[in-house]
Amino acid sequence: MSPVQLAYEQLKAYEGRPTSAPGVGKDLVNEPMIRHWCEAVGDTNPAYRGPDAVAPPTMLQAWTMGGLSGHADRSGAYDELSGLLDGAGYTSIVATDCEQEYLRPLRPGDRITFDSVIESVSECKTTKLGVGHFITTRMDIRADGERAGTHRFRVLKYAPAARLPKTAERSQEAAERPPKTAGQSAKTDQPPPKSDERPAKTADQPAKTGERLTAPQPQALQQPQAPQHPRPRRPRPVINRDNAGFWEGVRGHRLLIQRCTGCRTLRFPWLPGCNTCGSPEWDTVEASGAGTVFSYVVMHHPPFPAFTAPDAPADGTASDGTGSDRTGSDGTGSAPTGPDAVAPDAAGSGTASPYAVGLIELAEGVRMVSNIVGVPYDKVRIGMAVRLEFLRADEELELPVFRVTEGGEG
Repeated sequence: MSPVQLAYEQLKAYEGRPTSAPGVGKDLVNEPMIRHWCEAVGDTNPAYRGPDAVAPPTMLQAWTMGGLSGHADRSGAYDELSGLLDGAGYTSIVATDCEQEYLRPLRPGDRITFDSVIESVSECKTTKLGVGHFITTRMDIRADGERAGTHRFRVLKYAPAARLPKTAERSQEAAERPPKTAGQSAKTDQPPPKSDERPAKTADQPAKTGERLTAPQPQALQQPQAPQHPRPRRPRPVINRDNAGFWEGVRGHRLLIQRCTGCRTLRFPWLPGCNTCGSPEWDTVEASGAGTVFSYVVMHHPPFPAFTAPDAPADGTASDGTGSDRTGSDGTGSAPTGPDAVAPDAAGSGTASPYAVGLIELAEGVRMVSNIVGVPYDKVRIGMAVRLEFLRADEELELPVFRVTEGGEG
């Protein structure tokens, strides 16, 4: 069903209206939450510790959140606007961006209050997802009554673009294909034989003296082969001037950690400056490859083609789910087998199973996020000992992953 075109004046009337009733933070700004946040993101800035500690600015929205129980009695104009768009067919929503402005530091003991308004509603826009309206809300956050910051959040409320069924897509592709010329065969798209090249006679056709005979071909072999589509590739990492050295090391099968040349602090991921002393000068240390599982999650998601295992190879070797063999840390190109190898499902479609993503604590003391291989995803445990190896995702891309070592427990 096509969405109903709403009058823009009707939507614009919601601008400036409160999204909900004013809110009060469930907790005062406090040191334990600041500590948990800093440990989770690896931020060791001394400004967030001690008697004069302040909260990290990026925690601004955290103090307004209601947790699993939410905030009661906060319905308002935003719910009305969403209902209006839902009724007109704009039933889907996707977040597009947010921006924050910090006006003063938040300190332990501050009482947080906040209110939010619908700042703007766009005219109807056409996007790849479908047609819809961008809605921007602005939350003003106060600490003990004093303005502390602003949080803007923008979503697209849209009607999903209609997609043709597979059969209709194929019909459309066929209709758009250029017509065959008179010099092409309708079955094979091959040009007809030249005038001085007569086709060979088959055994079920009479042959003249001197003409060669060929055996009749099985019907299956006469059918045109289905086109071979290239396998989708893994998404490329974003490489910029701040992390190019890391990826250069990976290409050489080296895991490089930044080290501040001022205070000698190791840091990961790569950053343009030191979190501890602020120095922009650094060199690198090569990781030994040893580590332990500090934490992990198991990823469950609809299968994406780039992460889907191909059908099992005829020689019985294992697949890593990328369409390429795994390359061990020794660079030999061998494809190790093991319980983590992704095999095709019962239907033979090669759907990838859930997999484990770990926060790995390296022997050098820094932590990094990567895949855990070597055991089934449901056997991964905190404290397991792991070892670095490099996964060849395709002909261009290699990625550092961590294989559980023999014995498993760290």
